[in-house]
Amino acid sequence: MGAKAERTRANLVQAARAVFAEQGYFDTKLSDITDRAGCSTGTLYTYFRNREDILAAIIESAYTPVLSPDHSGEVVLDRVSRIRRANREYIESYRENADLMGLMDQVAHVDAGIREVRLRRARAFVERNAQGIAKLQETGAVDPHLDPLLVSQALSSMVSRMCFHIFVDDRENPRFRTSQGIDELVDTLTTLWVNALGLSAEPDADARICTTGTRPTDSSAPADTRPTDITVPTGVS
Repeated sequence: MGAKAERTRANLVQAARAVFAEQGYFDTKLSDITDRAGCSTGTLYTYFRNREDILAAIIESAYTPVLSPDHSGEVVLDRVSRIRRANREYIESYRENADLMGLMDQVAHVDAGIREVRLRRARAFVERNAQGIAKLQETGAVDPHLDPLLVSQALSSMVSRMCFHIFVDDRENPRFRTSQGIDELVDTLTTLWVNALGLSAEPDADARICTTGTRPTDSSAPADTRPTDITVPTGVS
């Protein structure tokens, strides 16, 4: 796809997100999106088959930066600090995308395609975190008898449902509209993660500078430059 085509597609995605937020997914017509984007319906069909395709693209654009954060060149923190950073990244992104999260929840109940998109992204978070938990088990930091995937599902769901309640269901509550409120939420969820895993805040072998330019979350990174536990956002949706 050329640069002009990418700009046109991105403009359609941006326009669709705005219209969905204003009118609701089910009340939005494709012509509403093209009117907002300033293009023809034929142009829209060049990039998307239907309204579901557009919503899936919106979801993808919101999730991708959160699932693969770039921490290259940063201090690689101790394991507890990495969990805190991952929680903060997830919470801040959820707050910024609360309208999309509410919309996705609504549509997923009646649209099998969007439900599958949501489940696929949730699995990506859970599986990535499960890999981190398994590595912690290998080092003896976490109970080896626990199923890392099940633990990841439980803890990740806790974070995501808490965020849904705060930023979607209870969005008028002023408590978490301040930086202090967000700090409190991050600290609380991090404490629950850490206590559930039985971790300590003691420095570990990965607490050093990552100077290779390789993303710490990249599984292709050399073993001596890759953190061994949770480095990605800890929620699931």
